[in-house]
Amino acid sequence: MRGDGEAADRGLLLTMESPAAVTALSALAHPGRLEVFRLLVRAGPDGLAAGDIARATGSLANTLSANLNVLSGAGLVSSRREGRSIIYAAGYDRMRELLAFLMEDCCGGNSEICAPLAAIATACCA
Repeated sequence: MRGDGEAADRGLLLTMESPAAVTALSALAHPGRLEVFRLLVRAGPDGLAAGDIARATGSLANTLSANLNVLSGAGLVSSRREGRSIIYAAGYDRMRELLAFLMEDCCGGNSEICAPLAAIATACCA
């Protein structure tokens, strides 16, 4: 578990280690999986049924299943059954951990570098 040094001084609890970050980044390093993940992020915590994801992305069922399995293995997607449907949702906790991991050592104390990123995050969530 991360949480020592300057990150702890800033009050951040960083829990992602390098191997988990590599797994998450590898899962996103494919156009089809990135498209699915971004779609699920936009869908919000309620998620989308597998059929809706397939229609929105134009994915074949077996390709979508493989992509969702990789994303799920990286903790970036969760699933639940609702009746006859499987609903997939973005793993927001893992996404936050990955973003925190990537930003942990950003800027070298120069806030001008990271300020635009904070502004983007604020605008997206407003």
